[in-house]
Amino acid sequence: MGYKHLIVGLWCLLALEFAVALSDKYSSRYDNIDLDAILRNNRALNGIIKCILEKGPCSPEGRELKTDLPDALRTECAKCTDAQKRLIRKASRYLMENRANDWKEITNKYDPDRQFSDSFQRFLKSDALL
Repeated sequence: MGYKHLIVGLWCLLALEFAVALSDKYSSRYDNIDLDAILRNNRALNGIIKCILEKGPCSPEGRELKTDLPDALRTECAKCTDAQKRLIRKASRYLMENRANDWKEITNKYDPDRQFSDSFQRFLKSDALL
């Protein structure tokens, strides 16, 4: 009887560890969002930018982005799914190239001392997942 309890206990421990490992990632709810459509739609993009800069209301997507952004910046997106890493790289590059003033405001808000600038630039240049 003790052997069966040990096996059941091990399975429960493994299941718990698996659940904890899964929770170490941000929600994948928006991983399949059509980023190209948002980037082409100034109204939608402006809304998200205003949300993360706390200059306007937030959609559920914007609210989640605003919540996760500081941690993602500090950790080089360690909790991001592969899809989120691709989306963040693409959106960041787009903003840098096409909306430099918005990028500067976002950077000033979330990294005013530029302490994460080098690590985030390395993350952006990493094309391993593109």
